[in-house]
Amino acid sequence: MSALTGLSLGAAPATADPEYRHYVALGDSFTSAPLVPWMRLDPLLCGRSTNNYPALLARKIGPAEFTDVSCGGADTTDMLRAQAWYSGPQFDALDEDTDLVTLGIGGNDLDVFGDTIATCTALRAADPTGSPCRDHFSDDDGDDLLRRIEITRHRVADVVDGVQERSPDAEILVIGYPRIVPETGYCPDVLPLADGDYRYADEIERALNAAIEDAAEQAGATFVDTYGPSLGHDACATGGAAWINGQQLRPDAAPYHPFASAMAAEASIIANVLKGQEPDVADAERAATRAAEEAKAQAEQAGPQEKAARAEVAEHLTTVER
Repeated sequence: MSALTGLSLGAAPATADPEYRHYVALGDSFTSAPLVPWMRLDPLLCGRSTNNYPALLARKIGPAEFTDVSCGGADTTDMLRAQAWYSGPQFDALDEDTDLVTLGIGGNDLDVFGDTIATCTALRAADPTGSPCRDHFSDDDGDDLLRRIEITRHRVADVVDGVQERSPDAEILVIGYPRIVPETGYCPDVLPLADGDYRYADEIERALNAAIEDAAEQAGATFVDTYGPSLGHDACATGGAAWINGQQLRPDAAPYHPFASAMAAEASIIANVLKGQEPDVADAERAATRAAEEAKAQAEQAGPQEKAARAEVAEHLTTVER
């Protein structure tokens, strides 16, 4: 575990003449990947995995330097301010030598993800076959969550502008969120939503991804779609096909957060985009399957220190994760 305490990790395997001088990863918990084996200690409470998509991407492309400052619970305001006592402003990682940035942010702004999960799951019991969550957020002026998402669009565009100011030579990839809700059907034991709110939750996620894509294009960055390629890998998917965890806290994933499979798939998709290619979904799925098998083995092999670290992250998530 002592090898995981550095503030930045060298990317391996490095090439003699790396294409990128300095890759910086910014983002929230869908980037940091809490509880995906193994947890880094720098700082532990950000829930930053050694096998999140930035780390896997860095191994693929071999930049001269790699810095991951993603942190669970982060929103766009945490680019410029200290998120907590254990995590400074994420923009502090940027400099003029930074020439590649991935940014995965927006879901926590104005508590869109948090309120959707908390409210929708709480309302299911009163109307399990209706759409009580949609009704809750609807008013005479439209939908409250959609109004928040429109504000988020401007915030994400401002973040991209801020990256460009600090790292003018950087190639900036803005990463969308993978699919959480199935295209059809229900799985209340995994996603405890009312039947009618499955479509509503999916509409909210699609609206958020669309807003983030608009923000990226407005600011001149590249948007990476992970929602489309994750069709069939939502939280309800069976037989080990799910890339997103449901409501249960697991040794290898936090509730409503990505598995190792999602991280591997996203790294594969992002690598395609960096090469100017369309995402190879079949290759991403193969990478996801391998990662799931490796993560299961790692979780079973966890020693006392790793288990203690996971327990601390899990407890922290219950109190601060938005």
